[in-house]
Amino acid sequence: MGTSTLAMILAGGVGKRLFPLTRDRVKPAVPFGGIYRLVDFVLSNCLNSQIRRICVLTQYKSLSLERHLRYGWSFLPYTLGEFVQILPPQQRVDSSWYSGTADAVYQNIYSIEQTRPDTVLILAGDHIYKMNYRLMIEAHVASGAAVTVGAVPVPLQRAREFGVMGVDRNGRITRFTEKPRHPDPMPGKPDTALASMGIYVFDTGLLEQSLRNDHQDPTSSHDFGRDLLPRLIREVPVHAYLFVDENRKQELYWRDVGTIDAYWEASMDLVAVDPVFNLYDSDWPIRTYTEAAPPAKFVFADLQCRTRMGRAGLAMDSLVCNGDILAGGQVIRSILSPRVRVEEEARVEESILFEGVTVGAGCRLRRVIVDKEVAIPAGTRIGLDRKADRRRFTVSDGGITVVSRRYHFAG
Repeated sequence: MGTSTLAMILAGGVGKRLFPLTRDRVKPAVPFGGIYRLVDFVLSNCLNSQIRRICVLTQYKSLSLERHLRYGWSFLPYTLGEFVQILPPQQRVDSSWYSGTADAVYQNIYSIEQTRPDTVLILAGDHIYKMNYRLMIEAHVASGAAVTVGAVPVPLQRAREFGVMGVDRNGRITRFTEKPRHPDPMPGKPDTALASMGIYVFDTGLLEQSLRNDHQDPTSSHDFGRDLLPRLIREVPVHAYLFVDENRKQELYWRDVGTIDAYWEASMDLVAVDPVFNLYDSDWPIRTYTEAAPPAKFVFADLQCRTRMGRAGLAMDSLVCNGDILAGGQVIRSILSPRVRVEEEARVEESILFEGVTVGAGCRLRRVIVDKEVAIPAGTRIGLDRKADRRRFTVSDGGITVVSRRYHFAG
């Protein structure tokens, strides 16, 4: 009989660096790839790994996330012991909101006790990757570790954004530092550090005791990376598990889309002829919920569109979803969510349009993210003049312009 596992997905983070995309929604609920939400990727990993007991811990502006989970992820039969359960803060063991990743799990320790798993899998709800968690759990059991941490090599200059670990020849973690100012490189790889993926497998008894001890510590910030792991590596065997990528490309694909620039770059990974991240792999399906909508439509045929960008609805190297209408507009290396309309002689390049966006006739958009339910007036230019954009919109360090949800253009 295999090891029984409960997955707990941390999905309550504010996501300040993704503002304004997180102005009205929690980070795991941010749309991605046209029809998906960020949380769909970790949930799909769970199902593809045959893990079907899943708790999603919510907190900040969770309405759209909870609606998405209720509509799209309620198909697992609870009568067979399978579920995707939403756990908002209940103040069952404390009177405060979640004060850290470890505190979020601690405040739901009742759900762990009720389920009685052998191991608990802790996951972040806002990363893009494909991973078989079952292989990690099997490695955890085989190694005799009390805790196993998912690990991925990252460029040294980016390592300060993550927890960085040192590992001995047997895979045991000897050092763990959360977001160090000066990350230590991997042995023999001076330009690379071994970073935590925010994925942890715990023996259940150890997790429960560690959370109780941490809760009693007035000096703790109640975070797995900052508090629990540095303490546990001195007390019990804590091992690293090197990421095995189910995306099956030449380079490992794991993205923390924590900033506007990172989000835009990960989105552009989807639109190439041979996409860096493959959404079309039937062996590792990514599931989601979408509302019923008519097929995408491309109208106003122009027999000369091969030689000039005329009055023809067309999309090149782009993702286009149901309900979209390209009414004479052109879309290039872009992602259109459902029910987007692009009017005649409009041109959209390297942009991401969320659900319900309308692009007026003759508009020009380049390297722009437009949130839901925005009507862009005819002739509007966005993404072509960074200085002008900053007067109206959010512009990232990398020059990506973001138009916030329901933005109203002055007449």
